[in-house]
Amino acid sequence: MLQSLASNSCVRLIQSHKSTWYFASLVLGYLLYLIFGAVVFSSVELPYEDLLRQELRAIKKQFLQENECLSEERLERFLKKALEASNYGVSILNNASANWNWDFTSALFFASTVLSTTGYGHTAPLSDGGKAFCIIYSVIGIPFTLLFLTAVVQRIMVFSTRRPIMYIHMHWGFSKPLVAIVHATLLAMLAVSCFFLIPAAIFSSLEDNWNFLESFYFCFISLSTIGLGDYVPGEAVNQKFRELYKVGITVYLILGLIVMLVVLETFCELQQLKQLRKMFYLKKEKPQDRLAILEHDHLSFTTVSKRAQSEDKTQSFVSVPTLVSPVDDPMIQ
Repeated sequence: MLQSLASNSCVRLIQSHKSTWYFASLVLGYLLYLIFGAVVFSSVELPYEDLLRQELRAIKKQFLQENECLSEERLERFLKKALEASNYGVSILNNASANWNWDFTSALFFASTVLSTTGYGHTAPLSDGGKAFCIIYSVIGIPFTLLFLTAVVQRIMVFSTRRPIMYIHMHWGFSKPLVAIVHATLLAMLAVSCFFLIPAAIFSSLEDNWNFLESFYFCFISLSTIGLGDYVPGEAVNQKFRELYKVGITVYLILGLIVMLVVLETFCELQQLKQLRKMFYLKKEKPQDRLAILEHDHLSFTTVSKRAQSEDKTQSFVSVPTLVSPVDDPMIQ
């Protein structure tokens, strides 16, 4: 008997806090996925990093042996200065001196990466004034970009998602959830084809050292706003039509980001995903619960007022003796 009562109480406790348990499982799953990614990246990339370190040490040792007049300390200072300049996008190589990082088209490309929060990191402001302006420009520009993207996506969603789904549902008689799933799948396939596969083929042909996988990797890293900066187009030596190429990449990034947001919003409007999201949200107070609370408060208030009125009536029926002075008392007189 006690075991059944305990089990029933546990079931009731779990059901009453169902969203909390779902949220806890979500947090645990996210942490496990984070650890899984760290383990995979470490096991895959660590051997390549160790191999690269060994190659650099061997090249440095061979260079010092061939140039005995140069000390290791002077070489370290030179390499440190060159790496610091490379972090700002400035190279000391002779074949890279023709490319400027802060001409108009390069600055336009940098501004687009800042406002879209992609941030490749291959170019950064050098001066204190440029760093201060970057902060002010980002504080104003990033919310402005979010407002712009929200307004554009809302207008596109009407014509790309909501009206087609409603038209097929009303005229052809298919169920709305089924039409929404098929539409979202076709829209995702179209977006992948137009903004990942085709641009990857174009980049692999325009960039000399990029294959198709590296080009597709750049498209995904850019449009997902990760922006690692290990692959940046238009930075090759003697790039043909470099200014026009940079402007085209800027337009591609803005349009691709809008399309990605449209696809994500289309999937978020699916009924199945809405139900999945509600599992992890806090439950709102239902109107019935609010009415019940108001009715309970009203009843408690009326009972208290009735008790107060009854007490007043009882006190009015009870005669209170009045004090008489000795002068007015007839017995004393």
